[in-house]
Amino acid sequence: MQNNIFSGLFVGQNLITIKQVASTNDFLKNTLSNSKPLPEGTVIMAESQFAGRGQQQNRWHSEAGKNLTFSLLLNPSFLPLAKQFDLTRAVSVGIYRALEPLLGNQLKIKWPNDIYYADGKLGGILIENLVQGSQIKNSVIGIGLNINQDNFPLDVPNAVSIKQILHKDYDLKLLLSEICKNIEAAYLNLKAGSFDAVRKAYIERLYWLNEDKMFKANGLIFGGVIKDVKPNGLLVVHNGIEYLDFNLKEIEFLNK
Repeated sequence: MQNNIFSGLFVGQNLITIKQVASTNDFLKNTLSNSKPLPEGTVIMAESQFAGRGQQQNRWHSEAGKNLTFSLLLNPSFLPLAKQFDLTRAVSVGIYRALEPLLGNQLKIKWPNDIYYADGKLGGILIENLVQGSQIKNSVIGIGLNINQDNFPLDVPNAVSIKQILHKDYDLKLLLSEICKNIEAAYLNLKAGSFDAVRKAYIERLYWLNEDKMFKANGLIFGGVIKDVKPNGLLVVHNGIEYLDFNLKEIEFLNK
């Protein structure tokens, strides 16, 4: 259906809202495999998602009707596999740009794909690519953001919501519209070949960039400074002696 509040060219113009689903990513992937092709930019939004997933099968907790839990379909066939992390960058930057007018400069992107406010986790992104040959045919992009939820289970560490920060409720669909518009703009930058601009925007907003912090890797705790993120998505940390590269789940940020 067409949605007048969605001002972009295609992201969010086909919005499918469902009451309850295990995972919007799984729902979107199943829809892709079982029906006629969906238009690029299709958004599946769930009022309640009871088995949401983060990276490496981490669970994502969301109270029904209080938060944004949605998945977005993109077809980045122009993006070489070696540059697939640039899609993570573009989506992260798009979400940041949508929320920054509300939340200000304490909003950050935590490598690789979390949205943070100060030291609290506001949301996360899970991208699942369908690869055909050497190309990405489809990208199913799952996004969960804490908006109007007041309380979180004790086993959900560092969670924070926009309502906890600003002490008011926000219209979920209006926020979704802003996020879709800004993701689309960053994605079109990639499509136009402006990889450097997207990479610069991502690194400038990175959580703990150029700060002395504590990390854990290979069972060892060490002090280090995040210096960069390589084109392929590896995190670069300087430990005072040398520059070290880390892949997903190879390094832990010791927030406390």
